[in-house]
Amino acid sequence: MPNNQNTLVFLNGPCYFNLVLLKYCLKIPQKANANDSMKRFIDADLKAWATSPRRKPLIIRGARQVGKTWSVKQFGAGNFESFVSLDLERNPDLRRVFESALQAKRIIADLEILLSQRIVPGKTLLFIDEIQACPRAITALRYFLEEVPDLHVIAAGSLLEFAFSDISFPVGRIQFLHLYPVSFAEYLAAVHHEEAAQTVLSAPKEVLPAVHDFLNDELRRYFFIGGMPESVKAYSETGSMQDSFRVQAEIAEACRLDFSKYAPHADKQCLSEVLTSSAQGVGGQTKYSKLADGFSGFMCKKAYTLLTLAGILRKITSLDPSGLPLDSRASSKIFKTLMVDIGLMRHLTGMPTSLEFNAPNLLDIYRGSMAEQFAGQEIAISQNGELHYWARLAKSSTAEVDYCAVIDGAVVPVEVKNCSSGRLKSMHLFLETYPASPKGIVLSTNPFRELPDERLQFVPLYFAYSATGGKGTL
Repeated sequence: MPNNQNTLVFLNGPCYFNLVLLKYCLKIPQKANANDSMKRFIDADLKAWATSPRRKPLIIRGARQVGKTWSVKQFGAGNFESFVSLDLERNPDLRRVFESALQAKRIIADLEILLSQRIVPGKTLLFIDEIQACPRAITALRYFLEEVPDLHVIAAGSLLEFAFSDISFPVGRIQFLHLYPVSFAEYLAAVHHEEAAQTVLSAPKEVLPAVHDFLNDELRRYFFIGGMPESVKAYSETGSMQDSFRVQAEIAEACRLDFSKYAPHADKQCLSEVLTSSAQGVGGQTKYSKLADGFSGFMCKKAYTLLTLAGILRKITSLDPSGLPLDSRASSKIFKTLMVDIGLMRHLTGMPTSLEFNAPNLLDIYRGSMAEQFAGQEIAISQNGELHYWARLAKSSTAEVDYCAVIDGAVVPVEVKNCSSGRLKSMHLFLETYPASPKGIVLSTNPFRELPDERLQFVPLYFAYSATGGKGTL
C-alpha cells in the first residue's frame, strides 16, 4: 500500500466506496482529543474486580511506565463517586500513616485528615500508588479486607518483588492483575483505527488484500513506536515518530536511574551492559557469561535476575511440551530473553532506524529479532504472562520452535518465519514428536491460509494475540 497520507481505495464494479475499507485505508492524521482515553484490556478486568462478590484489595503489577497509574485513575474517575489517591514515593510523609498499628479504620481516618478528602466504603476508590516505597502499606492491605471489606482498594508499584522479600506477605488476602505495554490492538485503537483493532482481536481469517497491506503497514509503525503508553500518546498527538523516540530515550534513562535502587545487589555498570546486550540478543539463546564484558557470569546472572524482577526483561525458558502445566516442565538452563517493549528494544539496540524501517519485509527488520520480540509480547499477553519455547539439543541435529502456547488445553508450537511448509523442519519435528499438539502456527507477513493435512496454520503476524488464545476486548 502506498505511504501517502490521502490514499483512497476503489473496488471493482459500480462506482461506490466500500466504507469499511475506506476507514482502514484513509490515513489522514487525527490529532488526539484531550478528552480521549486510551482503551486497555485491563479496563474490563478492573470492572469485573469492582463488582465481584469475592473482591479483595488489588495489586496491579508491571514494569515502570506501562500505564498502571493512568489506568487506575481513569477507572476511578469513571466508576466511583470519589477517587482518593496517594503516592508513597512522591509524598514520603504519607508513609507515617502505616508506621503505627495497622488498623484499617485508623489509617482511613488519618488519610482523610492528611488528604482533606472523605473515604466512603462503597463509594470511594482508594488508590495507593508506588506502594513498594512503604512495605508496611503492602502488609496493611489485609486489614482493609478484614475490617473494611466494602472499601475498594487498589495498589500499584514497580520493583514490587524487591519489596515482597522484605515483608510478611498477606497470602490469600490480595488479588493481582498484571499490566503489559500497549498491545498492537490497543495501539490501533489509540491512533483512531478502531475497526482495524477489532479485526486483529477477532479469530484469524483471510482479509481483503488492501486490509492486509494496511495492517502490515501499521504493524511496521508499531515496531518502532512500541507499546509504552507515553510513546503511543506522543505519536497519536503529533503524528511524529521522532517524538516517540524521544519518549523511549527518556524511559530508558529513567530505567537506568532506577539502578541505584537495586544496590547493593548488583553493579550499576553491569546492569546497564546486561540491559543493552539483552536487547541486542533478542531471538538467540542467552548466556550469562556473554552479557557484559569485564564482569563474571555470576555478576551478570545477578544483574539479569534483577532486571527480570523489575519487569524490564522477560526470561523465556525452554521446555518439554509433553504435558501441562508448562512451567513444571521448563528448564532454567536453556533460555532466551525478551524486552518489556519493542520500542525500548529499538532504542537500546542502537539500530540505524531509517535503514531498518525501510527493510522490505517485517521479518527482515533487525535480522528478524523485532518480529520475534513482537510475537513474544503479544503471546505473553494472550498467555497471561506464561511464555516458553522448544529447543532440542541433540548431537546429530538441533531443532527450535520460537514459542509454545496453550490453546484449549493443548500445547501449540508457534514459529515466526516467512517460508513454505517444506522449510519448517523444526515445526514438523515438533508435530511428529508430540502428536497431541493439534496444529502448528506460522506467523509471517503473508496472508492467512491453512494446510489441514500437515496440521499447519499460516497466520499474519498482526493476528499473533488472537491466534494464540487472546480474548481481550476494547
